[in-house]
Amino acid sequence: MSRFVLLLVCATILAGCDAVSTVTEGFKQSKAVETDLEQSTGVKPAVGFNWHNGRLVSVTVQFPRLYENKPLNELAGLVRDAVTKDFKQTPERIVLAFAVDK
Repeated sequence: MSRFVLLLVCATILAGCDAVSTVTEGFKQSKAVETDLEQSTGVKPAVGFNWHNGRLVSVTVQFPRLYENKPLNELAGLVRDAVTKDFKQTPERIVLAFAVDK
């Protein structure tokens, strides 16, 4: 019974501090970035984000393989444009990553 009360209190606190909507909106925004980049590059990346005290600290965009159709600086520009367009805030840092096969 005490666990249920504790869970109820935690759920109420989370709902009250707007953390749930921040995470929900963050996932929607990251999916929008994935879709935009897939349309512009033909490759669907995975997009992650890190919020701290209501501030967007970083966004990580990881492509499943090396992207060789455009120079790296052009790809970085596409990523920067998509992230700043789809997220409500401009992050402090954008991390661009590639998965490399063995």
